[in-house]
Amino acid sequence: MKKILLVEDDASLGLTLSQRLSKDYHVTWSKNFTEAWSYLTQHESEIDLAILDVGLPDGNGFDLARKIKAHYNTPILFLTAESDAENRLLGYEIGAEEFIPKPFHLKELLLRLNHVFEAHSVIKEYVLENVTINFQDMSIKSKTGKLEYPSISDMKTLKLLIERSPHILSRDEIINEIWGEDKMISHRTIDNMIVRLRHLIEGDYIRSVRGTGYQYINNPKKEELS
Repeated sequence: MKKILLVEDDASLGLTLSQRLSKDYHVTWSKNFTEAWSYLTQHESEIDLAILDVGLPDGNGFDLARKIKAHYNTPILFLTAESDAENRLLGYEIGAEEFIPKPFHLKELLLRLNHVFEAHSVIKEYVLENVTINFQDMSIKSKTGKLEYPSISDMKTLKLLIERSPHILSRDEIINEIWGEDKMISHRTIDNMIVRLRHLIEGDYIRSVRGTGYQYINNPKKEELS
């Protein structure tokens, strides 16, 4: 599961955002400059994105972004009311991937988060015990050299499960992510897809969670799987 550092001093907004984003990401909420920097120095390698407000009680979000860019490779998204043209340009000059002015639409924030993660996605090839999954040419190669080219939707679903691990994805979430809400895809279609994927990757990596959905397990143990 992607990990986000949210730096927001407004208690109401910070709570709302951390609760909503926690449905899809692991979120750490810091309320000021000092707390955020302290956390980053200890957990930088675990952070996939920093969402920064500019006006903080003990500093400035731009200064925090400069420190982050000077020491780490963490992508940055500004979320701030200080959104005039000069500040937006400054944010991008510092190296921010996105700059969203307040007030904002939650759906826009979620879309821009996805864009940042897609742009920084490093999963191109995934080596498992018996197969190598290549997400660039959408193939699965066995140790014996046999090469399979599953359907695009099958490969997108496998990539989604891996990227969101250990988050459990419901069938509806998979449908919405892969086909969109307008497509009439049944839960049975997802179940059949999972059967195909389990066969292709030759291992118990995809766990069924009764009444919820499916979860990718990096190091599966037989007794944990249903």
